[in-house]
Amino acid sequence: DAFERFYWAHVGAVEAFVARRVDDPYTAADLTASVFVAAIESADSYRPGRGKPREWLLGIAWNVVMGERRRTAREWRAVSRLRGRELLEAADLDALVERIDAERAARGLWADLGRLPASERAVLELVALDGMSVGEAAGALGIGGVAARVWLHRARRAMRDAAASESGLWEVRSEERRVGKEGR
Repeated sequence: DAFERFYWAHVGAVEAFVARRVDDPYTAADLTASVFVAAIESADSYRPGRGKPREWLLGIAWNVVMGERRRTAREWRAVSRLRGRELLEAADLDALVERIDAERAARGLWADLGRLPASERAVLELVALDGMSVGEAAGALGIGGVAARVWLHRARRAMRDAAASESGLWEVRSEERRVGKEGR
């Protein structure tokens, strides 16, 4: 079956993508499954000329993960943690726990990335964390290559400045706004 081959060829990349963004194995399992369900539902939207299947699938994964974040902001956290626990076998749970532990450092970086504007964060995350080229990230996000390069440059500069500043990204961005207003 073609979908089964597609699934096994890409499930590792999707699991890694999701594990870098969530810290609960049950949520990771649910989101990974949701990515493939969404891929099936939107298979007719895939256009080979706009990028590789991996880019398209990770674009779907991005949307699924961001949708989950919006949903959990509206619902009780306890309810989201209960969903799907009975569906995992012990071996699957252990594998997800290992994956999540392996991605712990990336989740720390995610906290800093969360302070960036969404457009800059998305491009930086796809390039730096997921190993996409700028063109692949642009394809996954449905934007032009020039916009992706500009957003990536801004994000890298902000992260570099934040790393150099003891007070972090919020202070750097506040200083940029203050200096910008004074310079007018």
